[in-house]
Amino acid sequence: MPAEIFGESYQFLPNSELLTVGEMTRLTRLFAQLGVSKLRLTGGEPLIRPDLPQLIHNLAQLPGIEDMALTTNGYFLEEQAQAIKDAGLFRLTVSLDSLDNEVFQVLNGRKSSVARVLAGFHKAEAVGFSPIKINCVVKRGVNDHTIVDLAHYFRGTPHIVRFIEYMDVGNLNGWRMDDVVSGQEIVALIQAHFPLEPIEPNYFGEVAKRYRYADGGGEIGVVTSVTQPFCGDCTRARLSSAGEYYTCLFGTRGLDLKRPLRQGASDEELLALITGVWQQRTDRYSELRTSFTRLPRKGAEMYRLGG
Repeated sequence: MPAEIFGESYQFLPNSELLTVGEMTRLTRLFAQLGVSKLRLTGGEPLIRPDLPQLIHNLAQLPGIEDMALTTNGYFLEEQAQAIKDAGLFRLTVSLDSLDNEVFQVLNGRKSSVARVLAGFHKAEAVGFSPIKINCVVKRGVNDHTIVDLAHYFRGTPHIVRFIEYMDVGNLNGWRMDDVVSGQEIVALIQAHFPLEPIEPNYFGEVAKRYRYADGGGEIGVVTSVTQPFCGDCTRARLSSAGEYYTCLFGTRGLDLKRPLRQGASDEELLALITGVWQQRTDRYSELRTSFTRLPRKGAEMYRLGG
């Protein structure tokens, strides 16, 4: 969210346009009736939502929900780790693109620090989150020289660093194919210091390719949606905080579920809307992008759509 665009005068959606905890809970219950068993709370930054513990508590009680994770930038994690654990959160992912504070601040607009993120990480570890996943988006010429240091820091722990190819999500990050460090390159960089061996995915549709250290020092993951897309295995749906239902991270337009929800639609009517979109989905943007480098498009922004 570049500061030159999202400054103090930027008009975000008013709270009245955002789904309430009750509305999120109801829609999630309907998705669970259709077979969804895993949830991930993303953002923007989910920890700035004051009623987040109540939302987590509600979702954890829903029939059919077997797993729930949250992705955070870690800025408020030290203060809130205990509350979200007590509310029933299963797992946690923390974004940390480099251990070099100067590099890290270049990537986040100098809004945070490595020390603050690590303090939150260690608090989360202390309250019982384990393993914790660490997301690192790799951009050539920016943080690729710090990949091995990040891998080394978490090597020998139960925690898992996931290196993610730099993607053209939204319209604001100035994405170029030349900025992408491929998953193959990332593995080779780490392999040169710590021998790796591939391991099987945990489940069908897992987005990260898994590798373990040959000496038993843990594992890493690599997400290769640019150079080795996995559209055909994708089983994910996304619901924005404004009630938009997307079937792809690179979606350009979502189905508005908030309007029918607030106009009194029955569960059966909402289920029909959700099912109709899912059954007709043809999303394969990553496959097309790989073939044509970049297609003219206007995608939803990551701060609105989540990861």
